Amino acid sequence: MKPFVLDTGSGQLTGLRGGAPDGVRVLALHGWLDNAASFVPLAAHLHGIDLAALDLPGHGASAHLPPGAEYSLAGTVHAVLDAADALAWDRFAVLGHSMGAAIGSILAAAAPERVTCFVAIEALGALADADDHTAARLRDAVAARRALAGKRLRVFPDIGTAVRARMQANALSEPVARLLVERGLVEVDGGYSWSTDPRLTISTAVRMTEGQVRDLLAHIECPVRVIYADPPQSYLPESLRRERAALLPRGELVVIDGGHHLHMEDPVAVAAAIGGFFLQV
Repeated sequence: MKPFVLDTGSGQLTGLRGGAPDGVRVLALHGWLDNAASFVPLAAHLHGIDLAALDLPGHGASAHLPPGAEYSLAGTVHAVLDAADALAWDRFAVLGHSMGAAIGSILAAAAPERVTCFVAIEALGALADADDHTAARLRDAVAARRALAGKRLRVFPDIGTAVRARMQANALSEPVARLLVERGLVEVDGGYSWSTDPRLTISTAVRMTEGQVRDLLAHIECPVRVIYADPPQSYLPESLRRERAALLPRGELVVIDGGHHLHMEDPVAVAAAIGGFFLQV
């Protein structure tokens, strides 16, 4: 996959692109604090597609949002559409992992005229919260945001130390962690630091309720293939993820053994689960 840069209304967005130039257009959206390299292992096993993996705003080499701006899933939908416009892609498929799958869910519901089909890996819809937790969440987010200015970013003496930190934080193998880390670091005095916007590390100020998430899923018109790892993540138990998938008008659910980054750790199995889905639409 080769790097690309897009100048958009959402700022400069970067990414990695590869595959068949005349293939089905697929826009790939990575997970929280990951970057476009998330899709490098899987890309080698997908055929007949033109795969453009974005660094979402504030991630990888993409621009951070301006001071005072807030990161949100719904807001990122506009950045994704801006990227598609810059690529001159009127219609395209979406491949999302984790947070990227949550963003893809909102995108598919909000702009059905743009999305031909959607593969969601390890998420479907956004993480929800209860009505009676709204004030507490907002207070925590405001306090964290106000305190952010006084925090110092961690500096790693070398890339290997950063790789080991990421392996421990996300239970990743060394090759997978290295892919993400090498694209997610910037050189600073004394070593290396994360390129990710620190604002992305604080609590989300406002989350949808479960009812709102379900309404969005019920209004996704395009075909959707949902791929989950077994065992499930604690924040998305088996019962909930099956209930959400059942709301899709044209949805399919596939469950395979693996961890949260299964598309990187076991790309052959995930590619098999995707199969010819992108090519059938």
